[in-house]
Amino acid sequence: MSRYQLEFTADARDDIKRLYDFLIGIDRPVAERAMEAMESAFDTVCRNPFICRKATDGELGSRWRELLINFGASGCIALFEIENDTKVTITAVRHQRESDYH
Repeated sequence: MSRYQLEFTADARDDIKRLYDFLIGIDRPVAERAMEAMESAFDTVCRNPFICRKATDGELGSRWRELLINFGASGCIALFEIENDTKVTITAVRHQRESDYH
């Protein structure tokens, strides 16, 4: 099984930093566990991005997907596009309790 190359948009990187900064202000070990959960989830995307659910019920097409990243009582959702047979781009990451991607 080939692995997909994983890239992040600047917005997605900003989202991850924002989430980390928020969590570290509350509890450093929780912030660290959240980042570990994200890394593990992103590794799953590199192996098989098509196992993730279609974003917006497939309205954007079959190549736009959402990755659920669980940790603690909640987690995050990452929006990504399967660009081609070798590349996946994470475009946004939000906490499950946020209203929507920005």
